[in-house]
Amino acid sequence: MSAGLAPCTVLAELHEKARAVLDPVHYDYYAGGVGDEVVLGENEAAFRRLALLPRVLRGRATRDLGVDLPGGRLDLPVLIAPTAFHRLAHPVGEPATARAAAAARTVLVSGMASTVAIGDVVAAARSVDADASVWFQLYLQPDEDVTECLVRRAERAGCTALVVTADSPVFGRHRRDARHGFHDLPAGLAAENMRDLPGAPPGGLRDIEMSPAVSWAHLDRLRELTSLPLWLKGVLHPRDAVLAVERGVAGIVVSNHGGRQSDLAPAAIEALPAVVDAVAGRVPVVLDGGVRSGGDVAVALALGAAAVGVGRPVLWGLAADGEAGVAKVLDVLRDEFDHALALCGGRDPADLTRDMVVSRGAGVIARCG
Repeated sequence: MSAGLAPCTVLAELHEKARAVLDPVHYDYYAGGVGDEVVLGENEAAFRRLALLPRVLRGRATRDLGVDLPGGRLDLPVLIAPTAFHRLAHPVGEPATARAAAAARTVLVSGMASTVAIGDVVAAARSVDADASVWFQLYLQPDEDVTECLVRRAERAGCTALVVTADSPVFGRHRRDARHGFHDLPAGLAAENMRDLPGAPPGGLRDIEMSPAVSWAHLDRLRELTSLPLWLKGVLHPRDAVLAVERGVAGIVVSNHGGRQSDLAPAAIEALPAVVDAVAGRVPVVLDGGVRSGGDVAVALALGAAAVGVGRPVLWGLAADGEAGVAKVLDVLRDEFDHALALCGGRDPADLTRDMVVSRGAGVIARCG
């Protein structure tokens, strides 16, 4: 930990440190959501409406926090969710995030809209741990040649899985960005994965395209292009989860894009149980959205998630103190989750079960009967 960041025990403190150092325009880009930001708030508020019934006298002296997922093993059930433009938060950007993830022996899902090319991100992770797993997040492009080129770059870089974000047929409308007039990156920064793609001039960039024409057929084509495990992110409806499993995905990510796409969507944790039931154990399910503590991790796992993704807190750590700040976020989540697991009488994540989750104020005695 650098001298510039005093020890802190809650992620909210890192958030406040980040707010103090970030350009207000860039802070609002990271922190903001779509529309009236109802879903943005509900992602966190929904966790506060849930509680865990602990089990007692179960004889657990130590705990194993690790989980195995298609694409890599995590030493704690927390992966770094894909987020864009890390160099807005810190000059080093994504390589700092990658090194912290590798040191914690967890997975970074590197965003397609990264300000550092995927090859350099993976190299940064592997400089810490030669076996580090980095996944590549992908928006399916209407031009399938562009999609294929991005997939090949991820493969050459050594990525161990692809995460297809499927909840963005169009861009979300962000009032904070519109108020600031924030529509382009500052000079010297770019979405580096979009260089030298089909249709771009030599050394030039293509825009990331969102298109409502992108369909299951594009996912089928992607499945034919690569042998990497495919995760489908942005699933909220159980029927879509079933369709994805039928098409050979390796895992599902329940997510409403951090409240950045539709303000009509449910909180991610509220959508989780139905998706878990629909998948019925055929593939693992990850919950991404609203996780702000190790206790939240425990609740999500009790509802059937194999792991959780964390996005904004990682950006706050990165802005507050670079690689050391990201490491602090992961350390806090690890410590808090381990503590929650111990209090619930658990030895490993599988000991957290749905019958332990209750709604606050809904009558615990009746639920236990």
